[in-house]
Amino acid sequence: MRSEFQCTPATAVRLFAAQLLDEPVAAQARTGHWTDNAKQAFTQHWPEYMIEGVCLGLFMISACGFSALLEHPASPVHASVMNADVRRLLIGLAMGLTAILLIYSPMGRRSGAHMNPATTLTFYRLGKVEQGDAIFYMLSQFAGGVLGVLVSFAVMGAALAHRNVNFAITHPGERGEAAAFVSEVLITFLLMTVILNVSNSRRLARFTGLAAGTMVMLFIMFEAPLSGMSMNPARSFASDFVGMQWQGLWIYFVAPVIGMMGAAEVFVRTRGLHSVICAKLNHSGNARCIFRCGYVMMPAQTPDD
Repeated sequence: MRSEFQCTPATAVRLFAAQLLDEPVAAQARTGHWTDNAKQAFTQHWPEYMIEGVCLGLFMISACGFSALLEHPASPVHASVMNADVRRLLIGLAMGLTAILLIYSPMGRRSGAHMNPATTLTFYRLGKVEQGDAIFYMLSQFAGGVLGVLVSFAVMGAALAHRNVNFAITHPGERGEAAAFVSEVLITFLLMTVILNVSNSRRLARFTGLAAGTMVMLFIMFEAPLSGMSMNPARSFASDFVGMQWQGLWIYFVAPVIGMMGAAEVFVRTRGLHSVICAKLNHSGNARCIFRCGYVMMPAQTPDD
């Protein structure tokens, strides 16, 4: 029995030609769809994008200020605290407290206080952040970090450029790039593991900011000699961009993403993707949430420990 449709060579050529003619139209439609979505996302969510930039900018101003205060040889604080380990402990306390204050601030409650492209990418992979929001969050984080260091340089000038302060740049320690890379992967894996487990518990979620800030403090105290303790591509890029130094920058772009994505993979495989409630580090208060938020679920349906 003969088929009603025979794909002769001439027919195949016509079909192929039609596909080639239609493909640019389809590609243009996809591009237009993405452009429309991006415009809509920016129009609706630009305050959150700006907040992300401001938060990381403030974090960088704090990092630059405390680095100069504690490490510049002309600083009275440096003169009174001669032990380098103690100074690093004090910087850790200062930066951990800075992170906590930003996460629990009204701005942090509004945007979710990622302040880190690797964090945003991880929540995008977990399905909690839309593509357009993820892109604009990361752009704002990079821009805010650079502006924060530029403001610090404008205020402190040569003090920030002094070799002991060096724009608060993160760079590999004496053990080299390999040790720095492994350390950055490990600490970002630990940080995201804690964030996911604490933030997705109804009982513990309100302590997520405290947990994250405490880990920042501890990592600066104990891990900084290995990698400078970045965990954040935008944070490292900001200091390197203003200081025009690029030593080991690839580490701070690659390692945090690997570490946080690895932690997300472990969490999903052990707890399930459904257990991720939201992308915010702090969901307290009545600030709007632009993410795919599970807090709209009934309490009985909300994942818990």
